[in-house]
Amino acid sequence: MYRFKNDYSEGAHPLIMEELLMTNRYQTVGYGEDEYTQKACELIKAHIECEEAEVHLLVGGTQTNLTALGAFLRPHEAVIAVHSGHICVHETGAIEATGHKVISVDGVHGKLTPQKIQQALNEHGDYHMVKPRMAYISNTTEVGTTYSLAELVELSEICKANDLLLFMDGARLGSALTAFNNDMRMADIAKYTDAFYIGGTKNGALFGEALVITNPELQKDFKYLIKQRGALLAKGRLLGIQFKILFEDDLFYKLALHANQTAQTLQIGLKDMGYNMLVESNSNQIFVYMSDEVIDKLKQQFDFEVWTPAGDKPAVIRLVTSWATEPHEVEKFLVTAKELINMN
Repeated sequence: MYRFKNDYSEGAHPLIMEELLMTNRYQTVGYGEDEYTQKACELIKAHIECEEAEVHLLVGGTQTNLTALGAFLRPHEAVIAVHSGHICVHETGAIEATGHKVISVDGVHGKLTPQKIQQALNEHGDYHMVKPRMAYISNTTEVGTTYSLAELVELSEICKANDLLLFMDGARLGSALTAFNNDMRMADIAKYTDAFYIGGTKNGALFGEALVITNPELQKDFKYLIKQRGALLAKGRLLGIQFKILFEDDLFYKLALHANQTAQTLQIGLKDMGYNMLVESNSNQIFVYMSDEVIDKLKQQFDFEVWTPAGDKPAVIRLVTSWATEPHEVEKFLVTAKELINMN
């Protein structure tokens, strides 16, 4: 059975595995003070054109969100996010468990807008309520859409005007930056956000996220806070080696582009057959309306998620591709889906 269930089913790109094996017996210092981590951070800072930034390598996305948001917010402060945001749905209340409320608002195709930020500000007007202090966005969003540069600038402007921090979850940032209609660079993200992270787990690494803090006020003592939250990896070299490889010779972008291209092949092929999309995705996640009968038959050969509750008609399935998705498996899925739609 072939899986289109997520973008971390496979292990890691061979270049990463080769480097990990080649350096396996080398002795280094721990906790991210090794030469590989230092080189990775240098590469990232040069890439984002911001030498003043701090780069911290952590293991996973939820851990990164929890560590960063928990550190950036004071006890009475809250974060604004759309209903579908990862911190709202898929992190087991990790942010709320630190004592910080997530103010959940409607999104537009999964995206946060200045209007919704203003609405949250209007609804939290005095000290009897939590104080909005941060806007949280994901790029790509949880429904596969991406932000344009103009949208990012607008979010940055309203945040600055209202003394809000802007944080970008970049678990699938590679996919966003290689989307066919993308018009921003990682340097733009560094310019217009206070902090963001670069996802490796979902883009060819065994594990790992690179948290970039550009706001100097948020940088002080941050490594203390990483350690305090149990997020400082003793064998930090394992993260450093991976991000060094990802940011040498643009491997980070090459892997993400493959994931996007295979997803677009799926989306275009399914649309040509008459299947409807939940949203028009330009990333490596696509969402397709399908009948229960077609889903049941596809499930005999492929693994994927069904996003709508049982009984809803029609259901929506999520198909996710990765850096390692095999083109012939994409073609096989399309052939099977065409056969099924013709039968119905």
